[in-house]
Order: sequence, then structure tokens, then C-alpha cells
Amino acid sequence: MPEFKLKKISAEDGRDIYDMLQTMPKDENGLINNANGLSYEEFRSWLAAKQKESEQTGLVDGWKVPSTTYWLYVDDIPVGFGNLRHFLTEALSKAGGHIGYGIAPQYRGKGYGKELLGLLLIEARKINLDKVLITIHTDNIASQKVALANGGLITEKTDERVYIWVDLNNK
Repeated sequence: MPEFKLKKISAEDGRDIYDMLQTMPKDENGLINNANGLSYEEFRSWLAAKQKESEQTGLVDGWKVPSTTYWLYVDDIPVGFGNLRHFLTEALSKAGGHIGYGIAPQYRGKGYGKELLGLLLIEARKINLDKVLITIHTDNIASQKVALANGGLITEKTDERVYIWVDLNNK
């Protein structure tokens, strides 16, 4: 049985994370991977900025909420990442939600997305969220299944998105 570990972003993260992020698309199903295409030196600066982002409180520049990035390791190999927003703005309630997650293409179809989201929900509870919103593109059936398998409930559907809430009081 594989060993799953969630690791909070650090400015000290290394080449293994960089290499994994280069295999993941820059924008796929609404999950943005701003590290894709960066040089390793640019990646180091990006890491420091992302770590700082996780430590902020309140809105920055009137719109940016605190967000923490986590890496999913399976048997000590990074296979994906997730972002956890600490709270939502009105705009994020329409597109974005609290959690975004993705698994590197070569590791998909193994149940890692379900494990990643489950671990992110534990982290959400630790920052005192009672429920989280996950907004998923309508055609991203795999991600919808992951959210539903983690106790999510579809509350709304539009032509573009499915809105799934997870009640953390049951976790």
C-alpha cells in the first residue's frame, strides 16, 4: 500500500517539485500552474513568494486571499499539488472556491486525487473552516468524482461549473 504525505510549501523545496510541476500543464481545467515554464532560478523565487502568500492575513491588493500550497508525495515522490484558500471573496465563490488540486499526468488514474483532496480537507479543518467550496469545470468528471468521494454535495450546476460543498463537521 502506498504511503501518502502532504507537505506544506517551503522556499527550500527542490528539484523534485520543480520537475513535477514542469510535467503539469500551465492551465488545465481551471487549475493554474504558474511554475510551468519557469527556469529553476525563477522557480526558487516563485517558491518564496508562494510561501509568503500562505502567511498573509486578510486581502492583499484588495482581492487576493491567503492561500497555502501543498505537495502530495506518494512513497516520497511528488505526484501532485493542491491550493487551499483560507477564505473566499464573492468572486471566488463564483469561480475558484476554497480548494484546487491536480495530479501530474503520469500519476493519474491511481486514486491519488482522492487522497490529495482528503488530506487538503484535513488542513482546511485545521484553519477552522466548517465547510469548503470546490468549483469544478462541468466537463471535468474525474475531479467531480473525487470531490463527491470525499463527502461533497453538488449544490449548483451551470454551463461552465459544478459547485460542490464539503461539510467538514462530518470529517
